[in-house]
Amino acid sequence: MFPLAGTPIWRSACFCMIATGTLCACAVGPDFVRPAPPVADRYTSEPQAGTTVAADGHTQRFTSGAPIPADWWRLFQSPQLDAMVQQAITNNPTLEASEATLRQSQDNLRAGYGVFFPQIDAGLAGVRERSLPLQQGLQTTGTLFNLVTLSGSIGYTLDVFGGERRTVEGLRAQTDSQRYASKAAYLTLSANVVNTSIARAAYAAQIRATGQLIEMENQQLGATQAQVNAGTSAYASVLSQRSLIAANLAALAALRQKIDQSEHLLATLEGKLPSMAALPDIDLAGLSLPTDLPVSLPSDLVRQRPDILQAEAQLHVASATIGVATAAMFPSFSLSGTYGAAGTSLGNLSAESGRFWSIGPSLSVPLFRGGSLWYARKAAIDAYQASQATYRQTVLNAFAQVADALKSLEHDAEALQAQAEAQSAALEALHMLQANYRAGMAAYVDVLTADVQFHQASIAYLQAVAQRHQDTVALFVALGGGWWLEQSPGGQGHAP
Repeated sequence: MFPLAGTPIWRSACFCMIATGTLCACAVGPDFVRPAPPVADRYTSEPQAGTTVAADGHTQRFTSGAPIPADWWRLFQSPQLDAMVQQAITNNPTLEASEATLRQSQDNLRAGYGVFFPQIDAGLAGVRERSLPLQQGLQTTGTLFNLVTLSGSIGYTLDVFGGERRTVEGLRAQTDSQRYASKAAYLTLSANVVNTSIARAAYAAQIRATGQLIEMENQQLGATQAQVNAGTSAYASVLSQRSLIAANLAALAALRQKIDQSEHLLATLEGKLPSMAALPDIDLAGLSLPTDLPVSLPSDLVRQRPDILQAEAQLHVASATIGVATAAMFPSFSLSGTYGAAGTSLGNLSAESGRFWSIGPSLSVPLFRGGSLWYARKAAIDAYQASQATYRQTVLNAFAQVADALKSLEHDAEALQAQAEAQSAALEALHMLQANYRAGMAAYVDVLTADVQFHQASIAYLQAVAQRHQDTVALFVALGGGWWLEQSPGGQGHAP
């Protein structure tokens, strides 16, 4: 029997390699430190208002430091909307690709940890060979023989200057980066589903409003035709009414096209072909506007937005790369050992005369590389500085998005309040002019003008309602979407 792993020499080699590697614990290069949060106590130049103005019966309130629910879309209180978001999370190919890439980075990290263990290999070779003594300067006749070799080798890299540890550190940071990229994809997907669903519901509401207006205009056309037949009105009034109806029908076709496009997008987000998607109907009026809105503290934003955390992880990768490039400029050490036996057949491998072994350290010192190692380190430092700038820009963009969302909600409420008043006034004016026209007390052109004004006011009102809902979504997304409060199987939230 071939006693490979049980020999004293082999055990001593393993012990020396592990012990030496454990003692060598220094690592060159910078130790990564998380960037400090920006020093700010608010997002906008002036203090944040506590509430918006009352509009359409709703006032939105901002609560500083309140937690953001992970399933924030449920605040719209629409089971159909929740079902579509869940369907997209389950089937969206982009999200699946992001999660697969995350698993890939995790497996690469596990593979990287292998450098901290001895590398053990075994080999078995058998050859039939004819020797040629003339190659050694001998004049004897060559011989024909068999040679069977069974050997084992062990090697251990002594990470004296921490290059391998920095490499694994970079792999770990890359895994963090991909984890946050996956969270960003999750947040973007849910926001796209909610926003597209709101837009689709708004288009449907505009179609209903335009259809009701066209029905009213057709009734008005009949009355106008009767007046023309009675000789009390000019035929030009009929032509003007028909022109108005045709224009509204054209607007109706454009709205239907937008609904088709939104449905195709929703089908794609849910991972289905447009021809196979069955989307539930969502009524814009049936969506509940979230009124209590959490606003994270500025110091917390950089610890919860996936894009900021991803930029921070990339900064960590760049920091570890400097350590790897720095360690490459220093000597590298390793220990290796080999133990084996050789013989003319498998049966005589246990013969003492066929045993061989070797053990010893090795040292490699980079003496001259034409400046490649020096400039590789400078390039790593440059990349780190670029990552720092990218991180700062990501933070600036994030704060600007939150400020935009907060201001948008304030202005949305003001705009919706004005649009509601404009719609109410336009409808009242239309009814009055229609009555006066039937009584012969108003010109037909006034009725047409009131028709157009009411239609424009109705569409603008519905657009303002949808915009308020979508800007509410934008605030949740700008604050990070609450993914860190998502419950894990153990019942605990995920820490950023």
